[in-house]
Amino acid sequence: MLGGRYEVGELIGRGGMAEVHLGHDTRLGRQVAIKMLRSDLARDHTFLTRFRREAQSAAGLNHHAIVAVYDSGEDVFIETGGAQVDVPYIVMEFVDGKTLREILNEEGRLSPDEAARITQGVLAALEYSHDHGIVHRDIKPANVMVSRGGSVKVMDFGIARALADAGATMTSAQTVVGTARYLSPEQARGATVDERSDLYSAGCVLYELLTGRTPFVGEPVSLVYQHIQDQPELPSSHEASLPEAMDAITMHALEKDREKRYQSAAEFRTDLQDGRAGRGVSPAAVASLAAVGAASAAVLRRRSEPEPVAASDHTADMADAEEPRRRTALWALAGVVALAAILGIGYLLFQDQGDTETPAATVPAVVQQPQEEAERMIRDVGLVPNVEEVASSSVDQGNVISQNPEANSQVPEGSEVTLEVSTGPGDVSLPDVRGQSETQAIDALTARGFPEDQIRVANQPEDDTTYAKGEVASTNPAPGKRVALSQTVTLRLSSGKVTVPEDLTGKSRDEATVALSQLKLTADVQERTTDDSDQWGTVIEVPKAGDKVDLNSEVTVFVGERPDSTVTVSPPPTEPTETPSPSTEPSSEPSSTPPPPSSSTPPAPSPTSPKGKSTPPPQD
Repeated sequence: MLGGRYEVGELIGRGGMAEVHLGHDTRLGRQVAIKMLRSDLARDHTFLTRFRREAQSAAGLNHHAIVAVYDSGEDVFIETGGAQVDVPYIVMEFVDGKTLREILNEEGRLSPDEAARITQGVLAALEYSHDHGIVHRDIKPANVMVSRGGSVKVMDFGIARALADAGATMTSAQTVVGTARYLSPEQARGATVDERSDLYSAGCVLYELLTGRTPFVGEPVSLVYQHIQDQPELPSSHEASLPEAMDAITMHALEKDREKRYQSAAEFRTDLQDGRAGRGVSPAAVASLAAVGAASAAVLRRRSEPEPVAASDHTADMADAEEPRRRTALWALAGVVALAAILGIGYLLFQDQGDTETPAATVPAVVQQPQEEAERMIRDVGLVPNVEEVASSSVDQGNVISQNPEANSQVPEGSEVTLEVSTGPGDVSLPDVRGQSETQAIDALTARGFPEDQIRVANQPEDDTTYAKGEVASTNPAPGKRVALSQTVTLRLSSGKVTVPEDLTGKSRDEATVALSQLKLTADVQERTTDDSDQWGTVIEVPKAGDKVDLNSEVTVFVGERPDSTVTVSPPPTEPTETPSPSTEPSSEPSSTPPPPSSSTPPAPSPTSPKGKSTPPPQD
């Protein structure tokens, strides 16, 4: 279990610097992929620092063609000897599918349309990352996933960059060996890398998808040399059925000079789209094809020229005598070229685009040295110190915390060596860890420089927050406040309970619903009839008002409703009854005018006289 949240399952992948496991996020109940760094890289403080920064950068990339990074952290592992090692991990989106490398191993090559479609997906991811200032640096089939539905997902954004930044040029050169088949010429020379280096690597991937092989083959050192010097053959020379547009696009992406190849992923992707649709590709791509085609045609013509016919026996004898000398000269030339390659490949890895060799220097070990002494040692070997001040409670003020490149690395003279120098405990801005788990918050604070023994968790959880149970609800000091690294930081965790408001009575239905929603509660509105017209449409009762309930629970709210009205029907008007005079005797017959009906009138009323007295029935 990592970070108290992620269950680590079976191993599903292994690379040169990490292992990937199938994982389960116990909080959200979903499958994830967990990449755990090798323990030997986890020991490098500089790499850890760069890795944290790059993990944050990668997590900020939100694109459909990029494998999402959900979380990152570090967990402590106890080695056999009892030593503790902090191993960083990254929690990523789990993609149900195969890597492009697995697909190529199974199918050999892809159709031109499918190869272009997949490359367009890779370029969409690169276009987005380049717009955000992140260069991948390690585009290759093993870093591209194709889901079961055919979606393209690019992996490992930022991790390759973190590795390259953590080590010196020699470390980068050693990394080159694993991915030399997709290396840009500027990477092979040790020059500055930019977005166009990714486009060259994408061109190498496209070449392999179309032909089943990379533009260059051979040993790693030979591959580096070929990327710098040699012109790749046309893809159609390996697969004759390929359309001319794919030749043009691929060769334009593989231009040695980065100024001549595609300048953006959008340009590359547009040409692929036009090529798939049968439209013409860009003039620059056509020019690249023409240049390569002319050179290839010249070579083919020389190879196809017939052997000269001997004009005479004397001429034939001269030719026979000349042939051993030509072969000897060719072998000698080949030996010289091979020796030059072996002797020169070292500086070709680190030389910039110029033709002059730069002497190498060994980076001295200056960690824990005073700043002045460290700068002097670096200048003495022909390197340039670059000082960055970092607050630290574990390293004395003025001493070097870390260096990049690391000690004993071989780098060109004049290279820059970055030194992180302690400013002492100092004041730092307290990071906002609200909404994080206890483990995540402690990791974030220790990463900022706070000692773990200075971080405590309050015994009493905090009510009435919008954070889930167990998440950090508040800190003391408050987030954003500048404090000394020696100061104790207290974390208050949320109880997951919230008090139902007592002032909802009299509010409208909508006002009560919104008020509860802001507290992460759901209103269960029920209607209750009332004769008080002032209460119609407003809250008249909340049974749990003032009680503490769980977040995201339902709260019953009674709203006043108008009662059903009783309708009284009046009879139609009748002729008035003649009133008898005082001298008239009362009639023995009942009155023809019945009393007016009412809700209280009995169903069978007795006849009444005009005076209202009952009349006896007639006698026999």
